[in-house]
Amino acid sequence: MAISNHERVGRALNQFHKGVHGYFEREMQNKYGKNWTVRAATYTDRTNNIQALLKKDLYTLLKVMWGEWNNVFRETLGKADRSLLSECQDIRNTWAHSNTFSTDDTYRALDSTSRFLSAISSPEADGIEKQKQELLRLRFEDQARRANRRAAVAPTEGQPLAALKPWREITTPHPDVASGSYQQAEFAADLWQVYLDEGSDEYRDPTKFYERTYLTEGLKLLLMGALKRLSGKGGDPVIELQTNFGGGKTHAMLALYHMCLGVSAKDLPGIEPVLQETGIEELPQTVNTAILVGNKISPGQPLVKSDGTVVKTLWGEIAWQLGESAGGTKEAAKAFALVKESDETSTNPGEALKKVFNQYSPCLVLIDEWVAYARQLHDQNDLPGGSFDTQFTFAQTLSESAKNADRALLVASIPASDIEKGGDRGYEATERLKNAIGRVESPWRPASAEESFEIVRRRLFQSTTDTEAFKSRDTVV
Repeated sequence: MAISNHERVGRALNQFHKGVHGYFEREMQNKYGKNWTVRAATYTDRTNNIQALLKKDLYTLLKVMWGEWNNVFRETLGKADRSLLSECQDIRNTWAHSNTFSTDDTYRALDSTSRFLSAISSPEADGIEKQKQELLRLRFEDQARRANRRAAVAPTEGQPLAALKPWREITTPHPDVASGSYQQAEFAADLWQVYLDEGSDEYRDPTKFYERTYLTEGLKLLLMGALKRLSGKGGDPVIELQTNFGGGKTHAMLALYHMCLGVSAKDLPGIEPVLQETGIEELPQTVNTAILVGNKISPGQPLVKSDGTVVKTLWGEIAWQLGESAGGTKEAAKAFALVKESDETSTNPGEALKKVFNQYSPCLVLIDEWVAYARQLHDQNDLPGGSFDTQFTFAQTLSESAKNADRALLVASIPASDIEKGGDRGYEATERLKNAIGRVESPWRPASAEESFEIVRRRLFQSTTDTEAFKSRDTVV
């Protein structure tokens, strides 16, 4: 049965409330201790059972968050997040006092609540994201129906020149573009979705990903360095990807990930020049991989694996994933055992991490949105993910382990733009991560203007090698 936009927004607000509540309590307690509820009660008329009220009433929770922004939440969240919080208050109030939402307003509500949840690494963001995609699908279907009705009553007029083919026959859009469903992807690569084997084929499937990916000079250099490192023929062991927001860091990581999945070179269009320039005949077939995305993993919520193993820290997650990549759940448990003690105590793993790398060599570790994770940690070791200081000790250990281990490659993204750094903790985390990792000269650089044109062309239109098609194209142009 179809649901109304008002119901969609209501469901999103329920997920938003659930996702924000844990983070809210955690940060308030970190600032004010066990008596944080006394502070929260100053924003309401109630003096008893304030915790139950905050868990039940989103209005009160958001009111306290807004009032305590400078004292508490500014530490981990930035100005853009504060704007989102204000917008979420308006969304909640509009929903409570109105029964109607336009499709545009509904999408805006879903997008804003999802973005705020992502900023605090809440898993509830994924649920709202799915609602967004469903809303886009319904919107497209409605637009398609209207277009068909217009076409039926208003036939196309005009006299095209003889012998000229329609442009769609000589420059063919990809099927999802022609149908309009490309809106669902919105050009946004999601590394965590690919790790979970979810999302659209253009990002999840190695061949389709490379078919639509134009290898810029910067990306070629990145892939060449990775090939050398993972093949034991040189290359940097640690690479820091630093560009502005939307600069292609996640896309570059996906290119590395798919190159290391054991796929034949002939199934990755465009990879041949990379192999030729490195003098390596074939892609590595046995690379073990670990993917961490900071806004998808919460430092306050341990990850429970399929066999019941509880993983608290990033180093525990790296060990688990490398083992899982090598031999499934049983091997993952063996790998995790090497760092289990430090994971349980949320303390730096030290030499154990190097043992993990050597045991599961060659290996690739990709860390995206690291600052989004680190900025949520506290000074004291009261979260499963460890303390703020421990995170940077671990970062240094991780970097050194990758350098000293056999055929291990660490690639981490560090934000260059303020919008990605968040609050005061975000700025501090950015600088400390840079220092802890150690500045390694990276082959990464943004695309040029000419390359950007080809990137978009590959994304929208299918490629062809037909000489006659080129002639027809030039004639039409």
